[in-house]
Amino acid sequence: MSRSRLIGIFTLLVIVSAAAGVFSYEPWWQTLSSFRPWSLGLDLSGGTVLTYAIDLSNVGSADRASVVEGLRDVIERRVNLFGVQEPRVYLARAGGEDRLVVELAGTRDVTAATEEIGATPFLEFREVQEIVENGTTTAAFVATPLNGRYVKAAQVGFGQAGVRTPEIYLQFNDEGAALFEQLTEANIGKPLGIFIDNELLEAPTVQGKIPGGQAVITGSYTLDEARAFVERFNAGALPAPITLVHQETINPDFGADSLTKAIFAGALGTLVVMIFMLVYYHRLGIYAVAALLIYVALTLAVFKLVPVTMTLAGIAGFILSIGMAVDANILVFERMKEEIRKGAARTAAMEEGFKRAWTSIRDSNISTMITAVVLYTFTSSFVQGFALALFIGVVMSMFSAITVTRTLMRVFIK
Repeated sequence: MSRSRLIGIFTLLVIVSAAAGVFSYEPWWQTLSSFRPWSLGLDLSGGTVLTYAIDLSNVGSADRASVVEGLRDVIERRVNLFGVQEPRVYLARAGGEDRLVVELAGTRDVTAATEEIGATPFLEFREVQEIVENGTTTAAFVATPLNGRYVKAAQVGFGQAGVRTPEIYLQFNDEGAALFEQLTEANIGKPLGIFIDNELLEAPTVQGKIPGGQAVITGSYTLDEARAFVERFNAGALPAPITLVHQETINPDFGADSLTKAIFAGALGTLVVMIFMLVYYHRLGIYAVAALLIYVALTLAVFKLVPVTMTLAGIAGFILSIGMAVDANILVFERMKEEIRKGAARTAAMEEGFKRAWTSIRDSNISTMITAVVLYTFTSSFVQGFALALFIGVVMSMFSAITVTRTLMRVFIK
């Protein structure tokens, strides 16, 4: 690669890194733009954690998974009504029982939140009626006697043999079957609205009178769309009340203090690593320090762009990835020193050092990335934050060690 091209790449790295640094440092960035502020978790910004037990005693075993997922989706939509920044709603298991965990960062009116979240989702069917007001005719959905208490379940199925278009099958109890038959007979050719918590879920058109308490909703659904519909429908149709079993409130002042300590710990750890590299590797350490500064700026910018909700665990994952970034430089430098001891020229030793160290860097980083993926997949809450921060940090560290450090050394080593 020509020297002019190397200098061009180096200049681009410096410019992008400087921009990433400004973007990552909130006091500087807020003076320029309000785009993408840092997203902080409960342990850093304060807020409330609500844990609910799910009563599945009246739900058949075949429907439990669908009902639980549907509940999570309905509760997440309720939480979004509070305007909470980055709310998290997820499922967990404790003592063999299902739990629904709601994290509300910065919420002050906890009483209103618990009352709204804890209400059982309400499913109802509404028909279209024409309403005349001031000489203007409008079509509106109005309530009918048919609601979730008359529904047995919904499930995803497929049509005739050879056709793999998903369909949604609804089943009503005896009372519901009679009501549904009357409702469909009166609304042939009209949409029938299905609402959960006053939010329209679907409005299929009635093709004809439907007796027997079984109905099919057809359309151009994907399999994922059909499953999502069934989950939300069953959450409102099947009785699965939730009960608040644990509430934890984190004071915002405590979160701010934790954030200050976390930033100090991260900065101190990075500084100590830089000093070590300078003392042990001298001139080579300068390249490692410069690459590390670029790595920190770029990685923080990626965290903010994704965005990653930063928690104390996430900061720990990031600091650990800093060690991985330096570890890659150490492997390269040691290989380079071996080549110089054999009599190789500095530039040749540098290229051979990167070549020989790459397999070790690749294997160690991929192993860490696999571990991070497993942690993120099979855990929840703060452990997931740690795993995500570690994964992104390790990916960026590979880029830093192979691209940034190599470019710096190619530009400045004669």
